Amino acid sequence: MAVNFRNIVIHIKPNAALLPREQNRGIVGILERAPPSRPAPVKDQPLVRPHFDNSTRSRVVGAVSRTAYLHCRVKHLGDRAVTWIRKKDVHVLTVALFTYTTDARFTALHSEGSDDWTLRIESAQLADSGTYECQVSTEPKLSRFFKLQVVEAKAHIGGPHEVHMVSGSNINLTCSVTGSPEPPQYIYWYRGTTLVNYSSRGGISVVTDKLSRTSRLLLTRATTADSGNYTCAPANAEPASVAVYIHIGKPDRRVEEAASCMSPSGCVDKWPYSLHPR
Repeated sequence: MAVNFRNIVIHIKPNAALLPREQNRGIVGILERAPPSRPAPVKDQPLVRPHFDNSTRSRVVGAVSRTAYLHCRVKHLGDRAVTWIRKKDVHVLTVALFTYTTDARFTALHSEGSDDWTLRIESAQLADSGTYECQVSTEPKLSRFFKLQVVEAKAHIGGPHEVHMVSGSNINLTCSVTGSPEPPQYIYWYRGTTLVNYSSRGGISVVTDKLSRTSRLLLTRATTADSGNYTCAPANAEPASVAVYIHIGKPDRRVEEAASCMSPSGCVDKWPYSLHPR
């Protein structure tokens, strides 16, 4: 006998004990949330965008003829590029490590794995002063601006350019450095081309104060062999020189009158001759 299944309806009643209960309703039903065995969907984290580390100085002072450095630090750069632009003429200087200027003094420095992209300007000149832009090739562009001031640091020896002294006197010269962005690492004294600081001649004293940027040279009991051109040469400034002449015998009238001044500085102000007695 054939059975017609099209007219048969089978009703299956769910077992309430096996189904979770909705707390807000007193009925038996299936919750709309995902079952506990399925992990909750995780939204994609947006990519970390590049940003500047502003711990580096944005105002830099450099000295003429010295190398100046502008340090741009970029976090999470990824595959973007860092471009250095000179703002006064909107000239692209470097892109990544490639140079786009005929001025070979400008180069970009970067070490693999580092966040630093440094613009190096060799033999900086006064004309290099101005604003420079460190730009990251995001959309929109990210920019940080750096202000470079190039100053002319010079050494200066107090007193006249020529000093005439009598044999047996002391040579006492003081050099000061001005316009330097930072204290000099050293200040050397030369007589001609000979370094005086470590000379084997006795009676030489060199006292250098980096904080005040001064150096004092004292040579006791000078002889004619000590005559010459004395140069103060700081590490980060243009040198200064003074000519010292040591005379034998009685000094002329002007040197005697200069020696009668109350102090060496007074003699320097009054006469183009200076005498430092023993």
